[in-house]
Amino acid sequence: MLMMSSLLFQQVTTELDSLQTLDVATSPSQLDIIFQAGWIMVPIFLLSILTIYLLVERLITLRKADSDRAEIMGRIREYVRAGNTHGAQAYCEAQKKPLTRILKHGLERLGRPISEIQDAVNAAGKHEAFQLEKRMDILASVAGIAPMLGFLGTVTGMIKAFQQIQNLQGNVDPSVLAGGIWEALVSTAGGLIVGILAFFFYNFLLSKINLLVNDMEQSATEFVDLLQAPASESRSSQSSHSNSF
Repeated sequence: MLMMSSLLFQQVTTELDSLQTLDVATSPSQLDIIFQAGWIMVPIFLLSILTIYLLVERLITLRKADSDRAEIMGRIREYVRAGNTHGAQAYCEAQKKPLTRILKHGLERLGRPISEIQDAVNAAGKHEAFQLEKRMDILASVAGIAPMLGFLGTVTGMIKAFQQIQNLQGNVDPSVLAGGIWEALVSTAGGLIVGILAFFFYNFLLSKINLLVNDMEQSATEFVDLLQAPASESRSSQSSHSNSF
């Protein structure tokens, strides 16, 4: 009885090993699946590389552009109130941040009409915002183009599958037809994955850019108000002095 059980166990084990070997030999790897999807996977793969590059490049740029707005404005306020314009300009030049470059444009025009200073600050702010948003349109284009390329690969794959049916006059093995269809659908899956990632990264980066732009706009307004404060205080002191007479 024990011998029969051991023989039965060995036979079952041998059959399981053979099935596993057959499954490994017949099932394609993920890389093989990608290659079988056709030439359309080449531009989709290139778009995925472009998406990763844009994400890393923009993250590095935004990290360098990030700054402590409260600390910078506090230092600028101290320099301006002390009348040390050159010290404020040197501080802005040393920081090398978008915010300090905007303030430096305003500091260089001190003594001119406030409207001219405000225009210079606004122009510098628009330029810095443009630099932060650079290449974001490419990322948005990738989010739209990648899924369309995937659908194109599926359509061309389905056309080839039906051409094969026509050539064989309908005498087609269902397994052969199913294989052609899933190979065509791989391109759709690849395009959707790249498109979804590009769309997510686009909105993620855009939210960070909007925060930086908002900080720059608030700082520019605060800077103009800082320049107008001494004039308003002097006018109020003059009016109070004349009222005393």
